[in-house]
Amino acid sequence: MSGISGLRRGLTAVGLAAAVMLPGTVTAATPEAKPAGESDTTAAASSKELQRRLEAVHEAGMPGIQAAVRQGERTWSGAAGVADTHTGRPMGADFRHRVGSITKTFTATAVLRQVSAGRVELDAPVGRYLPDLFPGERGERITVRMLLNHTGGIADYDHVIFESATRGSLADLERNRFRYHTPEELITTGLEQPPTNEPGQSWSYSNTNYVIAGELLREVTGQAPERYITREIIRPLGLRHTYFPRFNPFIPGPNSKAYEALHHQPDRRGEYSVYTPSAWRTAGALISTPSDLNRFYDALLGGELLDESALAQMRRTVAVPGSPTLRYGLGLMRFETGACGTLWGHDGAVWGMSALALRSADGERQLSYGVNLTRYQRLGDDGLPEPHPIDRRLTALQGSALCGTAGKASTRSADTPGVPQLAKLRPSVP
Repeated sequence: MSGISGLRRGLTAVGLAAAVMLPGTVTAATPEAKPAGESDTTAAASSKELQRRLEAVHEAGMPGIQAAVRQGERTWSGAAGVADTHTGRPMGADFRHRVGSITKTFTATAVLRQVSAGRVELDAPVGRYLPDLFPGERGERITVRMLLNHTGGIADYDHVIFESATRGSLADLERNRFRYHTPEELITTGLEQPPTNEPGQSWSYSNTNYVIAGELLREVTGQAPERYITREIIRPLGLRHTYFPRFNPFIPGPNSKAYEALHHQPDRRGEYSVYTPSAWRTAGALISTPSDLNRFYDALLGGELLDESALAQMRRTVAVPGSPTLRYGLGLMRFETGACGTLWGHDGAVWGMSALALRSADGERQLSYGVNLTRYQRLGDDGLPEPHPIDRRLTALQGSALCGTAGKASTRSADTPGVPQLAKLRPSVP
């Protein structure tokens, strides 16, 4: 595997590889007896069952996992495994975690609040707001909506910044560990690459879009976008453990190590818990916890953050090439699953840490989790990640939490048709 095409096929945005293997691969089992007075909605998976699911992910090879589940009025959080493989320090349920592209939902929400305020038009050209960044024809053809749903054809910058990963090397990760990247540098790098498609023609995932969205927020609010998102979304919701680290390479508060396997191509794993997040910004720099993520997505999809019109726009989706079950809205993913119905949320990964947050369409079920080892699968002859036992255990966790049954994982491959394989769909890092 070599070159940019190799990265696009093998180095993926989702460190969990088949991270959102939604439970089309989960088969129903006999539900556990529910306590007296407990409804069907809340009794799908006992605390013991959910803890067993986490332990199984750890036993399959994941160093540590943390999760939060809501089923009706009942909430649960837990963790399994270790935060540090050297010392054996245990993982914690509320450890602070880099959540990568889940940041995009926060950024899109902030932009839509400006749409509701009349300061931004979704179908206006980006060049109207950022003429210096977007001069000429592209600035007139690419709209704000196209940024948020990844249909503008703007290439991703991360394949340039982390080019060594295309050769199975961690060298560029080490080189960029403490390097400061300006928004202008990231945007220019993305714009200098060949367009992935004509504006509005197709979906192509790009972090560049969301760094631009951050600069749009800066322009129309007069504030740093991270500050605006914190003031308008994070603080009002009481998300005490959710924040942008800005230029701090450390994760404030209790946290785990972050292990990057890069599909077993390097001689040994890299460890990237200490890392300047300037390469991700409003595309993927946020730190949070599973419990905070559940609170955010419940508030967002429950109408607390956006008016009805703006939320409807966010939920207008476009097709994702290669997936019959995944569609993308404005910073929001929609999954159609046989066993669980419609699920909304987002996934994310940075080097060494991945996260996933999902909420059922009826609002009754939620699952958010984070893990501290990414790209743990080996690559097959086609350059794509091969299914790993961890993937099947994560599928079982998703089924217990979201499908209304404490089902057992299917013995079928994680490549079962109908299961979204994000690792095969989008090539970016966070």
